[in-house]
Amino acid sequence: MAEAGILVVQDEFSCSVCLDLLKDPVAIPCGHSFCMVCINKCWDQEDQKKIYSCPHCKHTFTSRPVVSKNTMLAEVVEKLKKTRLQAAPPDHSSADPEDVECDSCTGRKHKAVQSCLVCLASFCEAHLQPHYQSPAFKKHKLVKASRRLQEQICSQHDKLLEVYCRTDQQCICMQCTMDEHRGHDTVSLAAERSEKQNQVVETQRKYKERIQEREKELQELIEAVENHKVIF
Repeated sequence: MAEAGILVVQDEFSCSVCLDLLKDPVAIPCGHSFCMVCINKCWDQEDQKKIYSCPHCKHTFTSRPVVSKNTMLAEVVEKLKKTRLQAAPPDHSSADPEDVECDSCTGRKHKAVQSCLVCLASFCEAHLQPHYQSPAFKKHKLVKASRRLQEQICSQHDKLLEVYCRTDQQCICMQCTMDEHRGHDTVSLAAERSEKQNQVVETQRKYKERIQEREKELQELIEAVENHKVIF
């Protein structure tokens, strides 16, 4: 019963974007509260439209509301976190040492199922839901959970490496194609990968044919030697 009560209270202090307990909570004009990072990310996506909305109730604002941390609410959330940790039963879904951990889980970390190349973070099944449900995450790219996210991001422009420059033989981002790689021979990374795989298959086929030819020649030579022995 105590555990059920904690879960009910926890829902009241959860961010409807990341579905976790509020971190640096802020209240927006419609009265709903979110993590400061979460609401700013949502509104960053709406900057071009100049119309900002509440991810929970969809109320819109013509100018971007100025938000600041609600210290009183933050204290309540911290107390709730401590209570939750004390009451939590053993969790067998926690990440093992070899697993990728969820970056949004507080306290006990769950196993991440996918990573986001826009957020540069990995998420468990529960914390991944906003990427499926919220329009703010519609353009985010999800991949298999990985510890090596930074390697898939352009170090110069902080964007996804999704283009291959055949001129310089390196992976680049879309911004690179308009800057230092302008005019170069470029293709999508997926197309280049597919072509390379086809080349490998073709090379393997040719080597196999050559091996078969050599085996045939060797067999013919062996037969010729045997026949020569019979004659003499």
